[in-house]
Amino acid sequence: MRQRLSSEPDRYRGRRRVPTPPRSRYAAVVTTAFVGAGVVALGAGALPDAKSVNPSVLDELKQASITSQDAAERAASADKPSRSNARDSQATREEVWLLPLQGYDFKSPYGMRWGKLHTGIDLVAPEGTPYVAIHEGTVTKAGWFGGYGYAVIVQHADGSEIIYGHSSEVSVREGQQVKAGDQLGLVGNTGHSYGSHLHIEVHVDGQPLDPVPWLETRGVNIKLQIDTYYSEVAAS
Repeated sequence: MRQRLSSEPDRYRGRRRVPTPPRSRYAAVVTTAFVGAGVVALGAGALPDAKSVNPSVLDELKQASITSQDAAERAASADKPSRSNARDSQATREEVWLLPLQGYDFKSPYGMRWGKLHTGIDLVAPEGTPYVAIHEGTVTKAGWFGGYGYAVIVQHADGSEIIYGHSSEVSVREGQQVKAGDQLGLVGNTGHSYGSHLHIEVHVDGQPLDPVPWLETRGVNIKLQIDTYYSEVAAS
């Protein structure tokens, strides 16, 4: 057998692996960029994606968004008056004016009578018939009032007053707040009176006015015994 001498050069036995050169700076940057993109992708994977989320989960997300939006819209609308609120505000500006009683006979209008001014109107009704406030206001008089007999005076917010005279008795007290339709007393024949009736007298700025046209501008036709529950207050 032939022996290989140590000085004999090595023969090529298979493919020689070429040493890999060191990585350049550019390669390192590219590698880092890929790694960073992967981390971002992994982080983004935690967020719901409309393309990958289960349909039921997506519906829940949409519903939550709609609910949140509805809540925001309701909160915003709460700060703005609605049309219905505007209509309610308009209704509160309308004032209530009513007939003082029902089933009476209109007698003795405002004007000269027996050589002197009759400063009101007389509504003839049986004694003891309840009568009510024509309009809301404050009771400034409730009791005996000279020739008016037992009387009630109600002062309204605009300063005008209505005197209800010749009562058999009164049902309110001075300083009391009353609304239209609240009972004030009972029809009677006290004071300078000739028969059972309710005397109605209107004063504006301390002066008596004919109650008929004054009340008509407020929706009450006292001669025809017609009233309007809600009526716009006209200028005096």
